[in-house]
Amino acid sequence: MTDNPEQTSRWSRIGGTLSKLSTAALWLAGIGLVLMTAFVAWQVFGRYVLNDSPSWTEPGAVMLMSWFIFLGAAVGVRENYHLGFDVLLYVLPDGSKAALRTISDIVVAAFGVGMVWYGSQLVALTWASTLPSLGLPGGFDYLPVVAGGFLIILFSLERMALRFAGVDIDKDVNVDEVPEVALAKEA
Repeated sequence: MTDNPEQTSRWSRIGGTLSKLSTAALWLAGIGLVLMTAFVAWQVFGRYVLNDSPSWTEPGAVMLMSWFIFLGAAVGVRENYHLGFDVLLYVLPDGSKAALRTISDIVVAAFGVGMVWYGSQLVALTWASTLPSLGLPGGFDYLPVVAGGFLIILFSLERMALRFAGVDIDKDVNVDEVPEVALAKEA
């Protein structure tokens, strides 16, 4: 990546920190998914068995869903699983792929900036109201947008920095390079 050992060490620390942040976001998203499932199951049990549906389960499940969607989307940006229009990349020479993927990362980062900017405005506008069934400030509904946008910006910048540092993060898997044993297992 670089000949300077101090700079290499700094990149390793930053990459390690972002990797831990990504892993934590993924774990939180997974826990949120499990909790949302439990909330919905409790609501169904309460409605059909106890004949008394708890009022907090539906808004709680929706809030958890917001968190795991936006955290998972941010991790998808870091792992390059976000949506993209890759058809053009298959017909262009390898040298132009990095430039197009950098443009894609810039667009994704700009989208993250919009999420943080407008999400923050929504949080500020709704903070004074209260979510009646949860007793939380209304701004809690929009915090996942801000957190997800912040992580999307961070992970997009990481991808661009690694690309500019010479790390090949855009290497596509070539079917011809996959060992025959792996192909036989898929068949």
